[in-house]
Amino acid sequence: MAFNIIEKPFGLLNDVQVIQYTITNSAGMQVSILNYGAAVTELITPDRNNNMGDVVLGFDSLTGFLQKDNPYFGSVIGRYCNRIANAIFELDYNTYTLAANNNENSLHGGNKGFDKVLWEAEKSGDNSIKLNYLSKDGEEGYPGNLNVQLTYTLTFDNELIIDYSATTDKVTPVNLTNHSYFNLSAGNEPNILNHKLIINADKYLEANDTLIPTGKLTDVKGSVMDFTTEKIIGKDILEVEGGGYDHNFVLDNKGDITDMAASVYDPGSGRYMEVFTTEPGLQLYTGNFLDGTLTDTKNGKIYVKHAAFCLEAQHFPNSPNQPSFPNTILNPGETYKQRTIYKFGVK
Repeated sequence: MAFNIIEKPFGLLNDVQVIQYTITNSAGMQVSILNYGAAVTELITPDRNNNMGDVVLGFDSLTGFLQKDNPYFGSVIGRYCNRIANAIFELDYNTYTLAANNNENSLHGGNKGFDKVLWEAEKSGDNSIKLNYLSKDGEEGYPGNLNVQLTYTLTFDNELIIDYSATTDKVTPVNLTNHSYFNLSAGNEPNILNHKLIINADKYLEANDTLIPTGKLTDVKGSVMDFTTEKIIGKDILEVEGGGYDHNFVLDNKGDITDMAASVYDPGSGRYMEVFTTEPGLQLYTGNFLDGTLTDTKNGKIYVKHAAFCLEAQHFPNSPNQPSFPNTILNPGETYKQRTIYKFGVK
């Protein structure tokens, strides 16, 4: 068989069995997905010597994902990923107040975002898992019943494709992403500072000290934010305010999925990952808040600062309060759509 999907119990959530779905292709690549948080729990790919390794951070049981300090490992984030300033926005002359769970701002959908709910899940064909979640009107302060559909697909070409769609019965902001943490050495290196990164973005969003964009799109050229040519992630990281990257880059792809948004290469293993997306922004996060208090229960290694990087395809943070940013407002009768591809290989 070219593909195989297996299901296994992963733990109980309020007496409901959580299921992990694992898709394997003929090359041996595997991706495992939970119906809790729609989280990617494992992503196993070969290195240049054809040794298989898990390149995402996570846990081997539901207990790890349920702990309070789980930093969104592998999860889908919504209703609005990233930050909304002062946990408030106005829409159609109404003011909506959200949970201020990140200083004074709202982060990643609030106290119980899409990463902390049980999704309906089912196999879709021989190489896809389809998930659905209904976010009810008023959930975490957001208006409208939002019906979200999500499909993970593993291809012959070692691509993990994530397709998102959503509809609503009231005007509401929507901004979805996947929050996987990658270390292409599969944990053989404790951090990703020697990974080589390219981001095809000439500008990034200037942000204040709470990581809220000021509204200014700043040229990356000549700055520590310049990844337009391949650069080791750790080269300038000590010069970045806040102890590492947590910045949104303005992609040059103009929504064209065929244009590569970013690529990352680990010289030690030979693994590389390419990112393609229809989204206008890409959040680079370098695991700045990992501090050694979390242990990878999959292999017993400690997650230290900069143990992994995230490349989160998304619209811009705080767009509901920034009229000049690309639109994140979904109206009844419209369909939100997004596609992001993570493609893996060796060299």
